This record gives sequence, structure tokens and C-alpha cells, in this order.
Amino acid sequence: MLTSIKKATSSFFTKVLIGLIILPFVFWGMGDVFRTGNQNVLVNIDAEKIGVQNFVNYLSQLNLTDEQRKNLSKTDLLDRILSDYIGKKIIAMEIETGGVKLSNNSLKEIITSDETFKKDNQFSRTEYEKFLLENRMSPTMFEQNISEQEKKRQLLTYLSEGINLPNFLINKEFQNENQNKTIQYLELDDLYKNKKFTDEEIKKIYDENKQFLVREFKKINFVELLPSNLTGQPEYNEAYFKRIDEIENGILDGKKVNDFAQEFNLSLKTINETDRNKKNKLGQDIIKLEDGLFERIFNVEANKASLINLNNKYFLSEVESINQITRDLEDKEIRDAITSQLKIKYIAESNIKIVKQLSEGKFKKEQFDNFGKENNIPIKNTTLKNLEDETIFNKDIIREIFKVKDNELQLITDSTLTKNYIIYSVKTEFPPFDENNKKFTEYETKAKLGFSNQIYGTFDAAVNERYDVKINEKVLTRIKNTL
Repeated sequence: MLTSIKKATSSFFTKVLIGLIILPFVFWGMGDVFRTGNQNVLVNIDAEKIGVQNFVNYLSQLNLTDEQRKNLSKTDLLDRILSDYIGKKIIAMEIETGGVKLSNNSLKEIITSDETFKKDNQFSRTEYEKFLLENRMSPTMFEQNISEQEKKRQLLTYLSEGINLPNFLINKEFQNENQNKTIQYLELDDLYKNKKFTDEEIKKIYDENKQFLVREFKKINFVELLPSNLTGQPEYNEAYFKRIDEIENGILDGKKVNDFAQEFNLSLKTINETDRNKKNKLGQDIIKLEDGLFERIFNVEANKASLINLNNKYFLSEVESINQITRDLEDKEIRDAITSQLKIKYIAESNIKIVKQLSEGKFKKEQFDNFGKENNIPIKNTTLKNLEDETIFNKDIIREIFKVKDNELQLITDSTLTKNYIIYSVKTEFPPFDENNKKFTEYETKAKLGFSNQIYGTFDAAVNERYDVKINEKVLTRIKNTL
């Protein structure tokens, strides 16, 4: 419940995450709106009521893409956002209950010490106001955000401070990453890479998914909204952002990009029919445009003007037309994609079969040896020393290998099923480690963070049990249908 999906809106906010939140298990959020009014009640948290307008205001602050907004009613994204919002509200209540406070002097120190607002190594009020103007934030809103963030940090620090871990936990953390471990292993990729699929298998998948195998070519009109166009001045000032607000309201009223082009004498750029890879029907590259911007303008809703904020620059975009072409099996990209999916399915099913045999005790060292011989896969030997020993395996694989007990077998894969191994642990030796080791403090910190994670998990569960949360599903459904 307590994990936020909100994105930072500038480099400064990213620095806030790094500079203020020193623990990795943080209930992150900025700009919560916790006011109640006469709106319909969406959520009750004990006696606290959250109105519809509060939540809608919160939604408007999130950096959702046009595609996400378009599909809010079709996915569980809105439910997850609401869960996140409730979680941050509960944390705010915990902060108030715990008496966590931040003085004005402390808040001032946080802001004035940040490099973003310095000029010649001194805090610059001009730089500060420029930042607020460019991010369209009032000093009150920004300072409230920073205050809430710092109070959350203080609460979480309070939960984890005072931890004095016994040496055996620190030693265990060290052993998780440092072992002299001798293993034998079978590299299953040598087996899987030779798997071939028949034309019938490929065609079957194609026929089942033909309706999704289309290539969209879009004609798009767009323009960057520069201050010189909207206000006749070069600065991003208050007048400029007032124009941006007017355009945003005009879009809600149904205005098209051409309407704004005429009103502000904008020179539109037109991208003729292109797919999402910036290629035309002949496969030729037809546009040079930064990937992030192209992705945003390509994904806007057809025949509807869209205002895009990218890196504090504003763009107007509209998809004028869409031409969909069904791709056939002669298309190499389609055939390769289907083959890749069939291969992943084959690998997953093969791995599941091996794991089942391992769990049932039907795949032991004898079967391990025979499996290699029968499938012409050589049994390889190596000794690993620590997570940095990536000559053969990557860190994630090594971490799992270190968990295998001696004389035991385990199938280990990466998240994409591109690396698959059966591991047999022959012998494990642990190097000595004590307080005199130069890395003792490093592993003490890692152990403490791991322990803190358990504390936060317990705190999360306790908080969720302590508060009675009731969601008005009818109101939530209405929101989904009207956004």
C-alpha cells in the first residue's frame, strides 16, 4: 500500500531522493493534497474522509502519459494509484501522531544548502525563484513538499535507529557475497539454442494473434511552444505559463492543433506516415527526432490535441490519421518475434519439468551426470570467490549459486530465461571475517539495511491493521468512467 509510483518532476527532486532519503525502503511522495470538503467521499480512513476532488487533484499532479490516462478505466492503474495515495495519507497521520516536526530554520537550511539554488557558492534567491517559475510551483507548495519529505525521512530513521546488530548477522551478510565455492554445472542454453520450431507451430501462433499483429503508420502534426510564439518575449515567465494554461483549457474544450496554430501563428511540423520505429512503409528512416519526444507524440490519442511537457519544454501534438496494415508471416520481424515467444515457452516448460523432478527427489547427482551425457552437454567445473567474480556468471546468478548447499542441485536462471543452469555444489569454504576487516563497516551497513527492511515490513503490516480503510467502490467506478 505504501509504495508510490509518483515520478520526480525535475533534477532537484531526484536529488531530494538521494540527499534526504538515506534508506532504500521509503514511502515516497510529493505534493499530497489532504484537504476535505463537501465533495463525494471516496475513502474513509477511520474518521478521516477523503473526497473525490482531493483524489482528482492528486491525479492531476502525477506525471501520467497520455496513454496511461486513456486506459485508466481499462487497467488496474487507478486502483494502484489510490492505494498509494491512501498509504501516503496514513503515513502523514503516523507523522502527526508521532509528533514529528520540522522547524522553519531546518527547512531553510535544507533549501539554502542545495547546489541547485547556488550561484558563486552562495544561495541565490533569483535561482530559487527561477526554479519555482520553471516548475510552475508556488513557494508554499514547494516548501510544504520538502517539509513533508523530511518528516517522512525522520519517521523512517526513527524506526531503524538504535539497531545494534550481532556480529553473526554481519558475518552472514559477508558470506552471502563471499565464498570459495566449487561447483559443477550444466549450461542448458547449449541445449535450448538448438531447438527448432515447425512452420505449423509458427503459423498457429500467428493465426491466434493475427488481430494484434498490425503495423500502425501515423501522420502527426506538432510544434514546440516557445515563449517567443506565445508572448513575444524570450523568457519563460509568468505570462508564458498563463498562455500554457489557456492552451490546456482550450484542449479540454475540444480545440485542435490547427486552432492554436492560427491563434498564435505557430509553424506546425508534419511527420508523414511513420511507424513507432520512425520508418515509412518501405522501411526507410524518415525523421530525426529525439526518442523521448517522438514516443510521446506518437502515442497521443488520434484527432485530439495533446499538450506534452518534456524536460520543462512544452509541445502541442495531434495525430491526424492512422493507417493500420496487418503484418504477414513474410515479415521477418513478426516471424522472429513468434519464434522468440515459442522459445521462451519451451525453455519455461523445460525448466519447470526439471524443477519438479528436483523437488520430488527424482533428479539427483546420477541424473545430473546422465542428463549431460544424453543431451551432449559437457559438465563444467569452476570455483567462485565473490559476487565480483563474473568471468562466467553475472552477479544475480552468483548470488543464487551461493545459496546452494553442498551436495545439492538447483536450477538457476536469470529473469529473461536467457541464462539457464543446473548447479551442483561440490564444496564451500567461507573466508575469515571479523571487526578488523577493512570492509566490516560496509557489510555492517548492508546488514542493517536488510534488517531495516524487515522492520519496515512489520511497520507496514501493523499500520494497515491499525487503520480501518473503506473505499467507496461506486464512487471509484464513477471516477474511472469519467476520466
